[in-house]
Amino acid sequence: MTITEKSHFDTIIVGAGSAGCLLANRLSADPNHKVLLIEAGGQDDWIWIKIPVGYLFTINNPRTDWCFKTEPDPGLNGRSIHYARGKVLGGSSSINAMIYMRGQESDYKQWSDITGDSIWNWNNSLATYKSIENYFAGDNEWHGSKGEMRVEEPRVQWPILDSWRKAASQQGIPSIEEFNRGDNDGCAYFHMNQKKGIRWSMSDAFLKPIKQRSNLTIMTHTQVLKVLTKDITSETRNQSQNTERAWANSKLETYGLEILHKGEKQIVTANDQVILSAGAVSTPHLLQVSGIGPASLLNNIGVKVVHDLPGVGENLQDHLQIRTVYKVSNCKTVNTLYKNIFSRMMMVLQYILFRKGPMTMPPSTLGAFAKSDPNQISANLEWHVQPLSLPKFGDPLDPFNAITPSVTNIRPTSRGWIRAVSSNPLEYPKILCNYLSTKEDLDIAVAGLKKTREIMKSEALSTYSPEEMLPGENVQTDQELQHAAKDLGTTIFHPVGTCSMGKVDNNGNAENPMTVLDSECRLRGISKLRVIDASAMPKVTSGNTNAPVMLIAETIARKILRSN
Repeated sequence: MTITEKSHFDTIIVGAGSAGCLLANRLSADPNHKVLLIEAGGQDDWIWIKIPVGYLFTINNPRTDWCFKTEPDPGLNGRSIHYARGKVLGGSSSINAMIYMRGQESDYKQWSDITGDSIWNWNNSLATYKSIENYFAGDNEWHGSKGEMRVEEPRVQWPILDSWRKAASQQGIPSIEEFNRGDNDGCAYFHMNQKKGIRWSMSDAFLKPIKQRSNLTIMTHTQVLKVLTKDITSETRNQSQNTERAWANSKLETYGLEILHKGEKQIVTANDQVILSAGAVSTPHLLQVSGIGPASLLNNIGVKVVHDLPGVGENLQDHLQIRTVYKVSNCKTVNTLYKNIFSRMMMVLQYILFRKGPMTMPPSTLGAFAKSDPNQISANLEWHVQPLSLPKFGDPLDPFNAITPSVTNIRPTSRGWIRAVSSNPLEYPKILCNYLSTKEDLDIAVAGLKKTREIMKSEALSTYSPEEMLPGENVQTDQELQHAAKDLGTTIFHPVGTCSMGKVDNNGNAENPMTVLDSECRLRGISKLRVIDASAMPKVTSGNTNAPVMLIAETIARKILRSN
């Protein structure tokens, strides 16, 4: 391993995903601050990344996806499923559904309560969201237009989705203008991270405009092998910013990373801090193989315990979507349009000429939120309604016209984990989501399926003569519906919480021993080390998770810049 002059930086960021792109932008704004951004994947210049419907080709493709697999899950009737995570500049924002969803005011109250820090309450979070947005309709009470994250309306319409929206209204789910105002109860078309019909990833928004900065180094196709630590020095201890809260009384500090680049191991060092932004799967895995995590796990896999931190890799939360399928008549859906060579050519032409039509479509265009029962503090069910059907991503579309109203419990109580299986950092970790492992989650799954049936039987959809294909009309009892939920359920790709924030006092003591980070994403017990990505969320937000990741990154970037 060689250390050259170019191996020394002020800040090193691991992962050029959503958070990493923003952090690189903000922290390299000072030309005297040297930043290294490390990405395991490659450039985001493949055409299917930019065309919105290209997620069909980027997910489950090793060119752009880590292609993780979960452990067989009892909550899925023993199935193992594909667990997509972006492996490319932009991370999962280069392959995701592009849906711009903040969550709800109640989510941020929970974050604020769990962390004991008002920086995460709704009012502060709303102001931050507005500051990083470039909203299609300009500035208003809820949105901003001077930021980098482009937010637009859908550029394709489907009459059957308009009818589904009316059907939802007939079942007590009102039509609303949008979802991003703190209370999502209602039905609306999703806002998306697109710009004139092209995917607008966080690489597009935050990295590409500044990648030529002389003080920013971007390394792609580079695997981080280990977080390097040493006994804390007196110099570090004497700098107040390195001993705040989670770093108070630290006996260790990080000073860099061991990496694998072009087949050679190297060491890169950081004067100020190392930030892990590798995502809710890879961040805890990297910590564990570096000896930072639950001592019992590390001992079992032959990793020397550097710092016993039991919460690393635990508290995995994810949204499970239950994909119901209804065959429909008297309309066209993607299923049959795609089968017809002429209509397929027209889709391509419409996109090339106008940047409109089905090729601009995210996996879901229409959404709805509602309470599974009146006692919920806010909407806890979310529907993603698709004008198509297929058994799973990668499979051919069904040969008949159909829609897929997918229902999700957006506040699950089930918890899973990410655990390294050996000391080899290149060996994938085990992922167990433990879906539907609580009675509450099972009850809500049944309520969601029943509510979906009520909507599909509404007068507004009668023109289309919907016929339930999955789970099927023969599935009636609660026990049968629970079994169906386990058969039909699959991830909606929202893993969070595996290095979660919590209350940490000024002496570095956590109220909950499973807390990994303080409210400013400092890792407990190791100075100069932060985790800034979806891992940090103490609770999953009520909806899609990319926007909340950007909130975390922007909020903590500002804190870092102030302290510097």
